Amino acid sequence: MHPPKRETFDVAARTNTDPKGIVRDVDVYDVHPFGLYMARPTPGRAQFHYLESWLLPSLSLRISVFHFNPGYERDQDFYLDVGPIVVDGQVWRTEDHYLDLVVRTGSGVDLLDVDELFEAVTAGLVTPENATAAVRTAAVAIDGLAANAYDVDGWLADHEMVLTWRGA
Repeated sequence: MHPPKRETFDVAARTNTDPKGIVRDVDVYDVHPFGLYMARPTPGRAQFHYLESWLLPSLSLRISVFHFNPGYERDQDFYLDVGPIVVDGQVWRTEDHYLDLVVRTGSGVDLLDVDELFEAVTAGLVTPENATAAVRTAAVAIDGLAANAYDVDGWLADHEMVLTWRGA
């Protein structure tokens, strides 16, 4: 069992430090009142070559679009990581609390890694309170997505959040 993955997004330095401590250059950061957009290449990844993410602190969600390489495509439009997001000036920090949502627009959403969250609580890596918050976050997201025909944009419009994606 691994501890929660933590990332740092330094807007001023235009870098993203991944969970392994590798500092990555970021092509684009856009700060909005409701969140932070990031776009960057993913060197060394066989599955995908580019990553776009929105950090949404009020929802405790990171919403990502992976640009897959041929042969590695997945049946997903959006990937949501559950966990708190802390903003300190121009530095944003995330802590992944294991639960993930895979969204297929207009079709459905899958909740992943519930077993990992339970194992992390048992191992003392996540407090029961943080696990409860993660489950609530995932449930709210699933309910919101279901109420909006599994449309991320439609659901977030209810929160006055408009996400834009640049593509790779």
